This record gives sequence, C-alpha cells and structure tokens, in this order.
Amino acid sequence: MKTRVLDSWPILEWMNARQPATDHLDALLSDAEQGRARLLMSAMNVGEVYYFLKKHHNEILAENWRNASPTLPVTIEVPTGDEIWDAAILKSRFPLAYADAFAAALAQKYNCPLVTGDAEFCRVDQLQIDWIGVK
Repeated sequence: MKTRVLDSWPILEWMNARQPATDHLDALLSDAEQGRARLLMSAMNVGEVYYFLKKHHNEILAENWRNASPTLPVTIEVPTGDEIWDAAILKSRFPLAYADAFAAALAQKYNCPLVTGDAEFCRVDQLQIDWIGVK
C-alpha cells in the first residue's frame, strides 16, 4: 500500500478544480477509499487550509472545509512534541513556511512522498516529492 502525505497546496488546488492537481488528487483519494493507499495530513496543514479559505475567500467555504475534512479518506495527524521539534528544525534549515515544515516532517517520519506543487519543498534535503503541479 502506498503512503503519501498531503500538503495544503493540493487540497486548495483540488477545491479550485485546477489541473493537473485535481485529477491526481481524485485518483489518490479513490485509491485511499479502496484501501490501496494511505493518505496522511498534518493537523497544522488542515488548519492552514481553513485559515486560507477564510482569509482569501469566505467563512462559509472555510466552514465547509472544516466539516468535510474529517470525512475524507485522509488520516489527520496531530503533531507530537517531538514532531513539533522536527518541524522547527526543518524550518530553521530551509526557507519553508512554518505549516509547510509540518508537512515535510510528516513525510520524513513515514519515509514517503509529499504530494505538492509548492516549489519551496524542492529545497528540502531528504524529502521525497510526488509533484502534481505544472512543470
């Protein structure tokens, strides 16, 4: 079974129906629903999607995400104390947004690819990326 970590980027692209992220994420979600994949997302990134939607769109869309996110075939992981330190170390070493450091740390924890199209992740050493952005 393939394991993948989702960053907030593919979720936001998916919600906006932007290609190629939409088709790729649809396939991953389908695989997860059928037990062929395990998808993980840091609670920090789930919150990041919420605040982005509320700040740049509206409260209704943000609340829809808040209610829908637990129904997706995605395991939402709340960072432990050690994982907070791991993310902080990544943030100190690489030019990442703080929430992005949690996505990278989670992917490193599980030694699996991070699904993203956010170019700032390309600078992180020892991070596998499942690139779904436009090249």
